[in-house]
Amino acid sequence: MSENIIITFPDGNTKSVVKGISGFDLASQISKSLAKESVAIKIDGKISDLSLAINQDCKVVIIKRENDEALDIIRHDCAHVMAEAVQSLFPGTQVTIGPSIENGFYYDFARKEPFTLSDLPKIEKKMHEIVNKDEKFAREVWSREKAIKFFKEKGEEYKVELIQDLNPDEELTIYKQGEWLDLCRGPHMISTKQIGKGFKLMKVAGAYWRGDSKNAMLTRIYGTAWRNEKELEKHLQQIEEAEKRDHRKLGKEMNLFHFQEEAPGAVFWHPKGWQLFQSLINYMRLRQDRAGYVETSTPELLDKSLWETSGHWEKFGDHMFITDAKEEKVFAIKPMNCPGAVEVYKQGLKSYRDLPLRMSEFGKVHRYEPSGALHGLMRVRAFTQDDAHIFCTEDQITEESKIVCDLILSIYKDFGFDDVRIKFSDRPEKRVGEDVVWDKAEEALRQAMEATKLQYTLNPGEGAFYGPKLEFVLRDAIGRDWQCGTLQVDLNLPERLGATYVAEDGKKKIPVMLHRALFGSLERFTGILIEHYAGHLPLWLSPSQIVVATITSDSDNYAFDVKDQLLKNGLRSEIDIRNEKIGYKIREHSNSKIPIILAVGKKEAEDKTVSVRRIGSSETKVMKLKELINNLQKESASPIN
Repeated sequence: MSENIIITFPDGNTKSVVKGISGFDLASQISKSLAKESVAIKIDGKISDLSLAINQDCKVVIIKRENDEALDIIRHDCAHVMAEAVQSLFPGTQVTIGPSIENGFYYDFARKEPFTLSDLPKIEKKMHEIVNKDEKFAREVWSREKAIKFFKEKGEEYKVELIQDLNPDEELTIYKQGEWLDLCRGPHMISTKQIGKGFKLMKVAGAYWRGDSKNAMLTRIYGTAWRNEKELEKHLQQIEEAEKRDHRKLGKEMNLFHFQEEAPGAVFWHPKGWQLFQSLINYMRLRQDRAGYVETSTPELLDKSLWETSGHWEKFGDHMFITDAKEEKVFAIKPMNCPGAVEVYKQGLKSYRDLPLRMSEFGKVHRYEPSGALHGLMRVRAFTQDDAHIFCTEDQITEESKIVCDLILSIYKDFGFDDVRIKFSDRPEKRVGEDVVWDKAEEALRQAMEATKLQYTLNPGEGAFYGPKLEFVLRDAIGRDWQCGTLQVDLNLPERLGATYVAEDGKKKIPVMLHRALFGSLERFTGILIEHYAGHLPLWLSPSQIVVATITSDSDNYAFDVKDQLLKNGLRSEIDIRNEKIGYKIREHSNSKIPIILAVGKKEAEDKTVSVRRIGSSETKVMKLKELINNLQKESASPIN
């Protein structure tokens, strides 16, 4: 007689089924339409193939194509199909590693001649042929001996190395699609046909084997994959729009900043860019002043011993810049502001009455990033953090966390970001502190989130090495996500660095340390702002708000008078009295994204008026200068004035 097991579904309903039933058959028993829409199954939290036999009582979620989790599987399947296409078209090519990634997938290939962009259309065409064949994905468990023998005979030396490095206790699985196969943990869908037509190969790049520059250089082919052609087209349009909004291109047009080889990953701010940067700092400083923060500043160069005590040296040492041993001590340029903040806190005895103590810092930090990973303002080696460290008691964690969350969301709204997602990131694999301390910190942050009543998603294993954290993700004008602000609960660092306070009972206790950043990196946030607004920054943020352009040279004196009056009334302005046609001047200043252009000629000088033209509009409006100034003062006011 067949043995039955109990399946529990997300809604709490249960179903008794025969032991050994596959995920696909389970979906089919529920409904034919569900079976048709299904791509995988989640058993007790682990995603598996629909073909997998279910042999025990468990919680089950059927993953349909419309679910977000389906995208990773579609992309993983696409990677396998691309690898088959490559080896079919270019015999002798070795496949190495091919995961799904954000928005797509890639595979690294070993070939004597690297692939080029001209190879992609041919590979993509072959991929469509393989998809249309409707080849079944089949999972097989092989012994290590069999797998090594097979790949050696095939000349796949990279696969052999991967197999030899696997944990001996790990089950070794192979996935086949027709005659082609690869070493893979899965999961995969039922067949290649389920991939659909929503994929495209995008670019090629060099990549070292296992990311180590000492190893061989491989060719990486990137692709993007989506549920359908409509989603693909939307993504390609987003990429096209993102290229137009590229902050590096706009930064040059707007004369904001530049980079050069002598200082890789460090920004050279031009006057207009520095004005924008300082506007962000001034805004944040005022918000923090009103929220009860005191501002500090700590050294950029600190003794190695402090970083060893804090735990940064062990966990973060590879990303730190250090000094040559010109004296007995070795110093490191700070990659984070946290230890310095604790040292400031430790000066003088602290009582429970002093807590919470909110200490902010616009701290310049340096972190080593590989040169190939640098990307304008978005990925740099030197940047400024709007850091703050809140020292409080355990009883104050919930209220302080709530205050921080409210502050962050309010600030993002002022900058035009209304769509904000929150992720809860728990303990990473590499961390400091005992599990019992982590349990306490994670529970405290979880309770704080429940108190805020804000929605959040789990981001397992992505916490800081010293504590769990919240990540605030902004969605910009074209639908891209940017992780900016963070809030971290730290019960480890204060103890490691000897921070204490005198509790109500007279005993010394260790404070909780909340790490908090709102913009995160000011450089990166500047880049995000530029791209979000496509360079058309709100008037209060625009580094140059107005340009006064002369129509004829006999209005030069009036133009200077207009500019002086604008400046006296707090409006950032510049002047253009070049011997050029007004149409040329308007085009040039529009291209540099100056919001308002005031054209003045002989008539305007006589009437004490200006011809007002807004960027993006072909209309002009003649206004009295005094009236214009009154209007612009209101329009350019900061959201917190």
